[in-house]
Amino acid sequence: MTRRQMLLTSANGFVIIALATSFAGHRSALAIGPDQEQAELANALGGVKVSLQQGFAASEREGQPISGKFEMDEGKLQLSIYTTREGKFFEVIVDHMTGNITKVEPITEGEDLTHAKSQKAAMDRAKAKLADAATKAKGQAKGEAGDVVVVSAMPELKGDRPEATIVLLQGKRFSTASERLD
Repeated sequence: MTRRQMLLTSANGFVIIALATSFAGHRSALAIGPDQEQAELANALGGVKVSLQQGFAASEREGQPISGKFEMDEGKLQLSIYTTREGKFFEVIVDHMTGNITKVEPITEGEDLTHAKSQKAAMDRAKAKLADAATKAKGQAKGEAGDVVVVSAMPELKGDRPEATIVLLQGKRFSTASERLD
């Protein structure tokens, strides 16, 4: 492969990654690029005192947790948990330093509602909690050197089976694991 072909392949790969990340719900992926966004997130996660699993536990007073993630929002780290209760959906923001709930907003429209509905469909078939799946994925990754942070846990139906995609951070390296929830 020539240098020009490699550069074109790399550039095309970046666009595909940026678009995929953008469609996955990351608002500013195209503006700063996935590498810079991941680096920002990795740096911010270094000071976290509350795990995603603890965020799930804190959010249970607002309903059943159906997904969760650490994300950058306007340059600040936030721990966002989607919950459902009595047929309604909520985004619960948990303080990543104290574990206290700082904000609860109803999810009533748009992409967020679409995601919440599909995540609830997966969790309706799940026998395991997301927190347990996250802990299991973290434990399996711990065989490698360094601390592991669970960045997100997103359930989906694969066929008729509920499965969680777990994003992990070890050092500055992100990886993905899948855990069955049935």
